[in-house]
Amino acid sequence: MDLFIFLLVLFSIIWTVSLILTSNSKARKSSKLPPGPYQFPIIGNILQLGPKPHQSIAQLSKTYGPLMSLKLGSITTIVVSSPETAKSVLQTHDLSFSSRTIPSAALALNHGEFSMVWLPVGNKWRQLRKICREQMFSVSRLDSGQDLRKEKLEKLRDYVRECCETGRVVDIGEAAFTTSLNLVSTTLFSTEFAQLGSDSSQEMKDLFWGVMKCLAKPNLADFFPILKSVDPQGILKQNTIYFERLFNIFDGIIDEKLKFRRSTKNENEVHDLLDALLDLNQRDESELSRIDIKHLLVDLFVAAADTTSNTVEWAMTELLRNPKQMSRVKTEIEDIVGQNGQIQESDISKLPFLQAVVKETFRLHPVVPLLVPHKAEADTEINGYIVPKNAQVLVNVWASGRDTNVWSNADVFMPERFLSHSEIDFRGKDFELIPFGAGRRICPGLPLAYRMVHLMVATFVHKFGWKLEDGKKLEEIDVTEKFGLTLQKAIPMKAFPIEM
Repeated sequence: MDLFIFLLVLFSIIWTVSLILTSNSKARKSSKLPPGPYQFPIIGNILQLGPKPHQSIAQLSKTYGPLMSLKLGSITTIVVSSPETAKSVLQTHDLSFSSRTIPSAALALNHGEFSMVWLPVGNKWRQLRKICREQMFSVSRLDSGQDLRKEKLEKLRDYVRECCETGRVVDIGEAAFTTSLNLVSTTLFSTEFAQLGSDSSQEMKDLFWGVMKCLAKPNLADFFPILKSVDPQGILKQNTIYFERLFNIFDGIIDEKLKFRRSTKNENEVHDLLDALLDLNQRDESELSRIDIKHLLVDLFVAAADTTSNTVEWAMTELLRNPKQMSRVKTEIEDIVGQNGQIQESDISKLPFLQAVVKETFRLHPVVPLLVPHKAEADTEINGYIVPKNAQVLVNVWASGRDTNVWSNADVFMPERFLSHSEIDFRGKDFELIPFGAGRRICPGLPLAYRMVHLMVATFVHKFGWKLEDGKKLEEIDVTEKFGLTLQKAIPMKAFPIEM
């Protein structure tokens, strides 16, 4: 967050909003709210967030406890920072906290009214979840797509091998992002959006990155909802441009698909997810309209491509910093598939150390460190305090993952901790490790992410050694975090592959 620009804009509007904001401060119920730091007039605790809110909030929670209240502008925000309290919020009182706080940027083309991510729990939300569960993330659907994922991983492997032969460095996060993007686009549309190591088809990548940046950027309209119609930083305007361009592309793809279906007269034969969605649309447009389809496509792309690639980049960063653990993963894979074999999805269950590496990566580097914000539907008592109706609720899974009361050597990358505690999983039941959330709002794409993260890490490790750039030492590998919609590496992880 650029504090200078932030404050400049903030105080330029302070005179117009101060009277309104201060007049609405009467209902704070301070005696019943969870404890928290002093709240400055008008701005509350905004300045205490800093550029890495997940870390700043975790530090404050050490003083004020696992259930803490903040005031972010005019928004009452409750922060959850322990597994026990997260379980109370996301399981015991799941329905009370099942709604979302919708960021201003998500209002582009009324996205918040159609998006599975932002919709309140209701018939429309259940319908979209069911479509995703049955048409994309069911076991049968995922099993039927194994050949497709295998093809994308072979292209990733070929690209890394080509870099070996030409002596080129690999940007691991970029390669993982392109692979994820192509996997999703081929699953949805039977076409690739980008090429590894090339600037071709860059438009789609740039558009999705643009949407993610708008959603992640600190926005005055989120801290002071009265400013949403003003859009003082132009974030909603910019995101609307991205959405319009994406929707134009989606309209072209849908029109081509419909034309092809009419010409082949095989409308009942499902080739990809878009076929399945169009079948639902043509049976009953009130169940799934064309506009529903386009908003759903945005959700699927933004969620799948960025989260998977970030996790893979963090996993490879930690393995490069820990050569012994890298060697152990490589040996384990070779013991199962051989030096020249290809890893299959059925092999994942036979690779306990690879699974432990992925779990440890999720613990230290959760893809969405504060999860997607929840909202209280009613006054709810948690730990003896009242979480007031309409409060924003943030679950700091980054803090839970580094809680010294839960994890020994909490700041150290130690995958072997999960070999002795293999029962701990990240599917929403073990609240010390919930990178995908828990309860009814758990990420529906978890089953696909599970397969892709393991397979991509294995692809990078199995047949290749890695050498750092410019003689860089292991301890010089940068692990600085960049907070946004997802937790990214501030400096991309680049290394030279060596074919083994």
